[in-house]
Parts: sequence; structure tokens; C-alpha cells
Amino acid sequence: MNKKKQLAKNTIIIFFGRVCTQLISFFLLPLYTGYLTTKQYGLVDLIQTYVTLLVPIITLELEMSIFRYLIDSRSDDKSTKKLISNNFFVLGISLSIFTILYILVTCFVTIPFRWLILVDILVCVLSGNFLQVARGFGKTVDYAISCILTGLTTVISNIILICHFRMGAEGMIISMALANFICSLYLFIRLKLWSKIDFKLVDKKLLKDMFKYSIPLIPNGVSWWIVNVSDRTIIKFLLNTGANGIYAVSNKFPTIISSLTGVFNLSWSESAALHINSPDRDEFFSDVFNTIMKLFTAMGVGMIACMPFVFPLLINTKFNDAYNYIPYLVLGSVFNVAICLYSQVYLAKKLSKQVASTAILGAIINVVINVVFIKQIGLYAAAISTAISYFVMMVYRHIDLKKYVSIKVNKFLVINSIIIFTFSIILYYQHNLILNIINLVVVCLYAFLINKDFLFKSLKTVTNKFKR
Repeated sequence: MNKKKQLAKNTIIIFFGRVCTQLISFFLLPLYTGYLTTKQYGLVDLIQTYVTLLVPIITLELEMSIFRYLIDSRSDDKSTKKLISNNFFVLGISLSIFTILYILVTCFVTIPFRWLILVDILVCVLSGNFLQVARGFGKTVDYAISCILTGLTTVISNIILICHFRMGAEGMIISMALANFICSLYLFIRLKLWSKIDFKLVDKKLLKDMFKYSIPLIPNGVSWWIVNVSDRTIIKFLLNTGANGIYAVSNKFPTIISSLTGVFNLSWSESAALHINSPDRDEFFSDVFNTIMKLFTAMGVGMIACMPFVFPLLINTKFNDAYNYIPYLVLGSVFNVAICLYSQVYLAKKLSKQVASTAILGAIINVVINVVFIKQIGLYAAAISTAISYFVMMVYRHIDLKKYVSIKVNKFLVINSIIIFTFSIILYYQHNLILNIINLVVVCLYAFLINKDFLFKSLKTVTNKFKR
């Protein structure tokens, strides 16, 4: 019970921080779609896509390694200082090399907003690294506060730069860079990282061990980029930038599920690492897996059922085509929940190579389906390829993970999930108000019934807390 309580506590703290950022980004959609053209929004989305590709390559996924090793060294100040020093040593070298290469490349290749993009990449690397350091220290409250600061900075700077100064795509990029800078600065000061840096403690053996863990995650990171966002690149070259803007808006809605998955995944990764060798591990992991999948399945079909009512309120009419691709992307995001849960079990056992190999499989499937079908069925190919690649990865990881951990999946959950998603997606495309209302009522009833035990337990816990 203590394991579950700690997991729930960490999740709630991180939830308030991350959701603040993600919801703010979501509710900025009317601003983005109102003030930016489909081409401008598509360009910014494409730039951010390449930033997410470059970050794990620049850092060699060191932030994941520092997080995992800090968990094992929390009670040892000397080991902690040694880890932080080695982390900054590598970070300084990698950022310097990247900056020099970037400047050389951009002398021959024309890149819009070249200097802004460089700054954005550098601060993204720093914020990502410092966030993982905070998690490694167990400073979940500081992690959450930094996320809230990121969200608030994004809102304020976007309103000023896009609405007032009409800076369009340039203003959006500046806002992203500024938000990551504020996040980095807060964590650097709050965690007193300068006091933990001593380059005399740089240790080749420790670096070798850390890279042994992190380097296999680079192809994993690149593969995830391919599965998640290579669609944008293929759309850009085989269709056009405007189509990329449409697809980016479609993705904003299922991104809510992905963001919430990320929130839980942050606390789950810590719990999985701490309890990977516990005697009741399989029972604990199975219970968590089934509970989370019930919640996110309900959230997925709930989003599909709500979309006919929500979409027209948030999205400018010039992006109306985005409505068509949302169900497939939502379905893919639910498969991704299971993938992420399995992924953290691999990483808890320090099996980073297995994580990479399964991600590469998904990436290959995604690209092949995209390239073969995008000319025939347009953006449907991008959405469907994402759902299929996630499904294959989910099934593969479930089977492969049995060699290490026995996670028992609720078969009843699988069957009723297939039924409710099929029902909801069919009614989604009918464009009929009565059918949309029926869909919403049925889905709400389903969501309550499948999660009633969890809801009642949570309510009882909260009530008892208030009584005390």
C-alpha cells in the first residue's frame, strides 16, 4: 500500500506542474489558429519537431542516465556530487561541439530563424537535463514548480509577441526558448547545482557506466521521433506545409493524453526502479498497469465523444480538416500509454537495448505505411500509420517483457475497449447531433462503470484525509 501511496503522491505533484503547462498550450490553440496561417503554424511545428530529434542526439540521452543513477545515490552526498560534476562535464562538451557544427552547417544551408532555433535547442537541452536531475534528487515539488513557470512564461510571452507585436512564427519560437530558459534558471538556482560541480571528480569509469546505460537510448529516442513526428517531415515533402499545419492541430488533442501519460510515467519510472526487485513486484506492476489502462481508455473514448462539441469552439474554420484524423491519433495515444508503462519496466531493469530495438521496429512500420499510402489517402496515412506502429510496439513489448516480469493484463478490459472504441469512432463520423449526444452518454456511462472501484477508493481516501 505504501508503494501505491508514494506513486499516487508523486503523480499528483507532477500532475499539477505538467498539466499546467500542457493545458496552457492546449488553450492557446485559438490564439495560434487565429493569428497564424496554416503555413506558419506548420513551419513552427516542423521546427519543434527537429528540435525534439536533435536533443537526445546532442545529450547522448545523458539526462536519463543521470536520473537513474541519482536514484541509487540519493543518500550519498559524495556520489551525488560526483554524478552532477560528470553530468555537467559532458553537457559542456556536447553543447560546445553542437554549437560549432550548427554554425558551420547553417553557413551553407538556409534555415529560417537560425539563431533563434540554436538558442531554443540549447535551452531545451538544459531544461530537459535539469528536470531529470530534479527527479533524480526526488524533488518532485521543484519539478512541478518549474513546469508551472514554463507554462506561465509561454502564455505571457505568446500573448505579447503574437497578439500585440504580431510576430507570428518568430514570436512563437521566442516564447518556447524563453519558457525553457526560465525553467532551467529556476532549477539551477533552486537545486544549487553550482555547489555540486567539481570537475576534479570527473571519472572515466563512471562516465563509461553512464554511457553504457544512456547510449542505447539514443536510437530509442530517434525511433520515437520517427514514430511520433516523422509524419510532419513526410507530409512537408510529399504534400505541403499547409497540410502539416492541419495535421499539427489534429495532434494537439491526443497530445493531452500523451502529456498525462508523461506525467504518470515520470512518477512510475521512479516507482518501477525502486521496487523492481520487490517480492510482490509482479502483482504490484500488474495492478498499476490495469488501473492506468482503464483510466486512459476511458479518457481516449471520452475525448472522441466530446470532440464534435469541443472542436468548433477551439479551432478556427480554416483548420476544419483536422477533425477527420483525431480518432486514429487518439487510439494511437492510448496504445502509447501501455508502451510507456512497459518501457519503464525495461529501464528499471537497465535493459535499455530492448527499449531501443522495439522502438526501431515501430519507427520502420510508421515510415513504410506513410510513404506508401500518403499520396493515396493523404493525412489519413499519417494518422493510421501512427496508430498501427504503436499497436505493434505495444504487443511486441508485452510479449518480450514476459521474459523478465510477469504483467497480467485484464482480458475483459481488452475486449470491452475494442467494442467501445469501435462504437465511438463509428458515431464520430456521422456528423449527427443526436448520435453525437448518444455517443457521449454511452461513453460517460462506460467510463464510470469501468473505473468505479478506483473512483470510490480515491473518494474514500480523500474523505478520510479531510476528516483527519
